[in-house]
Amino acid sequence: MKPLTGLRVLDLSRVLAGPYCTMMLADYGADIVKIEPPKVGDDSRAFGPFVGKESAYFMSLNRNKRSMTLNFKRQAECDVFKEMVKYADVVVENYRPGTMEKFGLGYDELKKINPKIIYAACSGFGHSGPYQYKPAYDIIVQAMGGIMSITGPEGGEPCRVGASVGDIIAGMFTAYGVMMALYHREKTGEGQKVDVGMLDCQVAVLENAIARYVTSGSVPTPLGNRHPSISPFSSFTAKDGHIIVGAGNDRLWTKLCNILGKPELLTDPRFNTNGNRTAHVKELTAILNEVFSTKTIEQWMEVLEAAELPCAPINTVDKIVNDPQIKARNMIVELEHPVAGHLKMAGVPVKMSVTPGAVERPAPLLGQHTAELLKEILGWDEAETAKFFAEE
Repeated sequence: MKPLTGLRVLDLSRVLAGPYCTMMLADYGADIVKIEPPKVGDDSRAFGPFVGKESAYFMSLNRNKRSMTLNFKRQAECDVFKEMVKYADVVVENYRPGTMEKFGLGYDELKKINPKIIYAACSGFGHSGPYQYKPAYDIIVQAMGGIMSITGPEGGEPCRVGASVGDIIAGMFTAYGVMMALYHREKTGEGQKVDVGMLDCQVAVLENAIARYVTSGSVPTPLGNRHPSISPFSSFTAKDGHIIVGAGNDRLWTKLCNILGKPELLTDPRFNTNGNRTAHVKELTAILNEVFSTKTIEQWMEVLEAAELPCAPINTVDKIVNDPQIKARNMIVELEHPVAGHLKMAGVPVKMSVTPGAVERPAPLLGQHTAELLKEILGWDEAETAKFFAEE
């Protein structure tokens, strides 16, 4: 038994934010019924890279799900969806606000059919406010949410975060909202709408950038790899590349100075407190880089790790995929897809001792389970199912 076994989710979402949310639920046992438009399906089925004709992007986000197709431009198929809502626990969608209402499938309608339904809407700007009807992609909310303004090299141009954090963080918050709503329903029997805006989520993870601005009035800017208020806490230049070192307190700073053969820095008034080190961070970085440049990353890692001082190489993706810690934690899993064949993808990050999650089913082909789901959920017989396909 997985923790969400028995939970049925009707998933109307596509591309990244919504599918990431439902992937999280699927990995822990939820029955995700991915409902896609006929012929084309989820937009991300057309996104590369491809394995043959199958999108690796799509397959990485839609494992452990079943797919069926419904055309909401046909009233009969909207009615099929409404009938399915009677037997569902959760609906997830990431359309622009108003789209589901155009089909007569918004929350106000669906709760009449099933008052216990959890309706999770993940959109660019949420279902209220002056921006609610604007279109959005990950890069749009990264830009508007401020994270790009604090990312990149010091003095350089604003920079998009390499992973799609605008979408992914929104997907995670949506899953979090669904779980809170389910817990509330468990206690009260009451369903509700979960409204998540990608822009809101970006603001929520700005960490100390907002705190720095509201307390000082100074607008944060990109700082490269260094921390704005802890030093030394950054990348440093070794003989063959860059190494990350984080001396997050005075104890670790003392260790680092001794390892580097620079005990005089401990009494230097520029560096004797964290505040002073941060105020003179450019001078400090120049001194430390001069020492770090005398050895390779591997040599420094051996010394720093022996002293239990937080440090890391800057891994490329090929290295992280083959890292022994990642392998030990089953964070790269393997699946057999009926068309694409053997696949590797990221595993399940939350480890549970009693009800662990797992990646067990490859992403579905478009509409692969339509007949199966119509029979299983609605109890249709062969004749009803055949009629449905004939009328598509």
